[in-house]
Amino acid sequence: MAEETMDLFKKGMPIFSIFQDENRQKIITLLCKNKELTVNQITDQLDLSRPAVSHHLKLMLDAGVITVNKQGKERYYSVSLEETVDLLKQLTISLENSISS
Repeated sequence: MAEETMDLFKKGMPIFSIFQDENRQKIITLLCKNKELTVNQITDQLDLSRPAVSHHLKLMLDAGVITVNKQGKERYYSVSLEETVDLLKQLTISLENSISS
């Protein structure tokens, strides 16, 4: 495999890790449906503790799949998949080019 493809896989590992967890899948789905939610609003809709939701949100923030907007004392979380989608497109193109050559 080309070095570029392997670099894209390495760059994508945090994202793949985020998407493999069912609880994070549920959080992302909630955020897509509701646009913005606080940690308490997410906790109210899932069978998870507030600390567990906060932990998942931190991992997702670190991976760049969500963003946070502070409004007063509240922190509103929303999905931010532009960079993720771009990386996945690059990886797909690189893999397709490997097949073609």
